[in-house]
Amino acid sequence: MFSSNLISTVQLGVKSLLLHKLRSGLTMLGIIFGVCSVIAMLAIGEGASYEAQEAIKKLGSDNIILRSVKPPEQRDSASSGSAAQRSFVVSYGLTYQDAARIQSTVSGVKHVLPMRMIRDNVRFGEMEQPCQVIGTLPLYPAIVGIDILAGRFLTEVDERHYNNVCVITSSLASHLFPYQNPLQHSIKIGATYYRVVGIVRELNSAEQRPQSGKSEGETLDQFVYLPLSTTRARFGETIIRGQFPSLEFEQVELHEIRVNLESTEAVEAADPQIKTVLTRFHEQNDYDIIVPLQLLRQAEATKRIFNIVLGSIAAISLLVGGIGIMNIMLANVTERTREIGIRRALGARKRDITLQFLVETVVLSVGGGLIGVAVGVVAPLIVSHFADMKTIITLWSILVAFGISAAIGIIFGLYPASTAAELDPIEALRHE
Repeated sequence: MFSSNLISTVQLGVKSLLLHKLRSGLTMLGIIFGVCSVIAMLAIGEGASYEAQEAIKKLGSDNIILRSVKPPEQRDSASSGSAAQRSFVVSYGLTYQDAARIQSTVSGVKHVLPMRMIRDNVRFGEMEQPCQVIGTLPLYPAIVGIDILAGRFLTEVDERHYNNVCVITSSLASHLFPYQNPLQHSIKIGATYYRVVGIVRELNSAEQRPQSGKSEGETLDQFVYLPLSTTRARFGETIIRGQFPSLEFEQVELHEIRVNLESTEAVEAADPQIKTVLTRFHEQNDYDIIVPLQLLRQAEATKRIFNIVLGSIAAISLLVGGIGIMNIMLANVTERTREIGIRRALGARKRDITLQFLVETVVLSVGGGLIGVAVGVVAPLIVSHFADMKTIITLWSILVAFGISAAIGIIFGLYPASTAAELDPIEALRHE
């Protein structure tokens, strides 16, 4: 009996909404846009957060990265002096002794990877390309995480015998050797030829790439990897910047040191130890310490805050949609006062009237929620296609958005429904 009454009440409510299709559709728009915005904004936020976290993970959660940085006072003095005054030697940054001290004194260290970077041009025949020369050790691929596409990487023999061999990135290979096999040729850097023994894939993010600490802050995809011993012997430790007479000589032993730890727990213990070692032997602030594990945790915390902010902003749209539903339903009560009086006179109870109006609001909110979910799922895909931005649609965002829309239909429909049920039947029949 109860189920048949409920079904008839639902049918009556839907029929009433269909009598005013345009008004019902406009009322649903608030819920549709609200649900759509919740799903789409959270999908965009999830995608941006995912990319940031993946970039940090590629740095290695069990690594600590040390980079040489020119002290602020030296940058200021170099830019403020006259042309004659700017011709001097600036010595700063990490040293080979720093790498040795960290290896021997810091607990939990598996490997210490020193690196040296020089900007130069690389030539092959008539082709010439600017590149970044990286002097490093054979364990570089294991710590940094690059893929060897052809040939091999540097070996201990290359390092021990100062061999003139190199490994280049696929991007540089495509520029210098568009129609030839790079592994059968040598490239020229400065006055020295280096035999190409391997090709590797570029590093994907700016954070993952080694940085030379240069003032313009550029990063390149065109890398040439040389044995560290060869780099030190061929290029020395002094870099000349600028043009005569405004020459600046920078003396930097190592541009970067990557410390590979045994575990993430060892990272937390090693971080303060490394800071202590460097602070003791560096009078000026000429280095920077990057701890990917800490960056990852900060990114995860930022993601949670970001999702809360985006969700709150989008939820306001749902609230506005709920207010719109209440407004329309109150107008419906006024318009249908005489109908309510007739139903009450024919024996309808208060709960029947309440249920009828509540069904109408729930149909509006649930219908709008379903359409909003459909649009909300499609919108991030469109954003990904045209804006080249990663978006991630999560099941919980769909459930939350739809659940809130259904709850709004009940909450904002209760007052109009109770208002209609409380109308006096006699007065309602007299209503014009």
